[in-house]
Amino acid sequence: MTKPVKPVSSYFGENIFDLPKMQQMLPRNAYDTMVNVIQKGEKLDKDTANIVAIAMKDWAMSKGCTHYTHWFQPLTGYTAEKHDSFIDYDYANGGKIIESFTGKQLIQGEPDASSFPSGGIRATFEARGYTIWDPTSPVFVLEYPHGNTLCIPTVFISYTGETLDKKAPLLRSIEALNQSALRMLRHFKNPGTKVFSTLGVEQEYFLIDRDYYNERPDLKQTGRTLFGRTPAKHQQLEDQYFGNIPERAFAFMTEIETEAYKLGIPLKTRHNEVAPNQFEVAPIYEDVNVAIDHNQILMDLMDRIAQRHGLAVLLHEKPFANVNGSGKHSNWALSTDKGENLLNPGKTPQSNLQFLVFLVATIQAVHTHARLLRASIATAHNDHRLGANEAPPAIISVFLGELLNRVLEDLEKGKVTQDTDDAWLSIGIDKIPFIPKDNTDRNRTSPFAFTGNKFEFRAVGSSQSPSTPITVLNTAMAQSLDDLRTRIEKAVAGGKDLNIAVVEVLRAAVKDSKKVIFSGDGYSDAWQKEAAKRGLPNIKTTPEALGAYHTREAVELFTTYKVYNERELEAIYHIDLESYIKQVDIEARVAKKMALTMYYPSVISYVNELCETSAGLRATLGAGDRSVRSLKDVIRNVSKHMTGIQTETAALEKLLAAANAQKDLPKKAAAFVGVKAQCERLRAVVDELEIQTASDLWPVPKYADMIVGL
Repeated sequence: MTKPVKPVSSYFGENIFDLPKMQQMLPRNAYDTMVNVIQKGEKLDKDTANIVAIAMKDWAMSKGCTHYTHWFQPLTGYTAEKHDSFIDYDYANGGKIIESFTGKQLIQGEPDASSFPSGGIRATFEARGYTIWDPTSPVFVLEYPHGNTLCIPTVFISYTGETLDKKAPLLRSIEALNQSALRMLRHFKNPGTKVFSTLGVEQEYFLIDRDYYNERPDLKQTGRTLFGRTPAKHQQLEDQYFGNIPERAFAFMTEIETEAYKLGIPLKTRHNEVAPNQFEVAPIYEDVNVAIDHNQILMDLMDRIAQRHGLAVLLHEKPFANVNGSGKHSNWALSTDKGENLLNPGKTPQSNLQFLVFLVATIQAVHTHARLLRASIATAHNDHRLGANEAPPAIISVFLGELLNRVLEDLEKGKVTQDTDDAWLSIGIDKIPFIPKDNTDRNRTSPFAFTGNKFEFRAVGSSQSPSTPITVLNTAMAQSLDDLRTRIEKAVAGGKDLNIAVVEVLRAAVKDSKKVIFSGDGYSDAWQKEAAKRGLPNIKTTPEALGAYHTREAVELFTTYKVYNERELEAIYHIDLESYIKQVDIEARVAKKMALTMYYPSVISYVNELCETSAGLRATLGAGDRSVRSLKDVIRNVSKHMTGIQTETAALEKLLAAANAQKDLPKKAAAFVGVKAQCERLRAVVDELEIQTASDLWPVPKYADMIVGL
């Protein structure tokens, strides 16, 4: 019998200190100030900060908190926190212990920055870094079995002011896009006074039994299996997607949802994904800054709650070879403070023209900065997924659907063909169709697809923070809108009607950017050839992709919009290269150790057993017996592959030593591409031995154990 469940609305957001709670706990003047700080970006004065801090501390203590932390997102891509208790000495009353929390403690912290990656922004001995409260993302309480902590979302900067995290550039890109979009909207007499990007993040993941996880050194240390053959039955029957959710997974999901709802994370969807033991959880869209914070919190919750259920959650992009990998489809749109989605087709000629401006601006942004968008999703993990037959290719393209393709083709040609299936509305020199919502098909092979009223950036990796991809996209969009607006204003200044100027500028932009539009099969070889003809980049490795950060175009884009300065951009380039090197280096070392200390000894034991059996058969049946000859062939074949382990491991050691000897960072990263390829050659030998070696002697759980059933 299922026990009664409380309505989600009765406890949603109970563990966040948001505006409704501020309204309950703050004086009216302090509350009004916080509304302006959060919604209008006004500065927070010292007196109000102290009032808010006291209320926040009282609320947190009522939730069982003894400590607070400035919760931030360093350039590792994960989250970081240092916990401080609320206690302090009350010297006015004899030095007794009291709970205290000040506005200064709320607004600013000073964690040791020396152990976080900085890409050369500061030396190791320069330890000072600052965390600064981001009031636009709600403060929250994380509940642990042994105590609760108040978490304050913050940005993380160096002593000299350079960013050391992923949130600060995101916030800058949000403001850059806001300003550019508002400048464009003035031409359409749009009542919006603020524009912000929204995001809905589809988080894919695998679940496996924790006992299996603990028996696999590769999973524990790298997040993926470095060895292993696909079982006879995996996903080929196509019976996993939207199938019945296993009971253990369902129990895990419901606990995740309960904890997420308390934290104000609006989870909407849960379902089986394509591969065995692969699942997805997705929220309703939110303000992009909050959505990304929520995704970071969610990944942490998933890891902790999985352990309570005897499970391990695998967020790696490709934890198992030859079955679907995991992504983080990021559904991006633009909204005004009046509730209007700027990527939603309109119902009037003017609103449709406005929609086309923002649509074409997005296409132009992707076309102009395809290399930067590719760099933003480049990691050693994602390299295993991109270009496989279940993930978008490494070629950045845009899918629009048949109707929008036709609209843009007609716009480019300067003509409109009447269509009885659509309503056509005059705007003066041209006609723009009414575009019904959901009049676009879904193309799951596209890395960047329009899906009715938003774009789905499907190339983002499952373990990755969406911050950098969205920062790049926001900034590219800001530039694209400014470019179109400047051209429109120039045409109007030359005497053209506004609507005519808009259409002519859009026509030219479509003509220049249309080669990035593709509606076919992104998995096909034909698309790779066609993309090459169009001059679209097909960048298959992370080191090559990251080179986009190291260009004059990138510096100009990000410095113009004050998202990164040149030093910060150089740091991102170095940190991401170093991360790639370290990830591949760890994988190579784990693979080498597993091959020599686990697989090789197991195969030796198996060969010894075969030799003993062969000797017994020969003594009983004679050397010429068919079974004796057959067993000798088996021994020779297994021994050949056993020797292959030594050969490929020796080659790996040599490449690893040569790569680590490189002093030049880009050359070192390129050398590790070769190390990665050699790891795959070693894997091929070991995986072949898996089907030749007795199962009881195989040293680790196989795929058939881990991903077939829960």
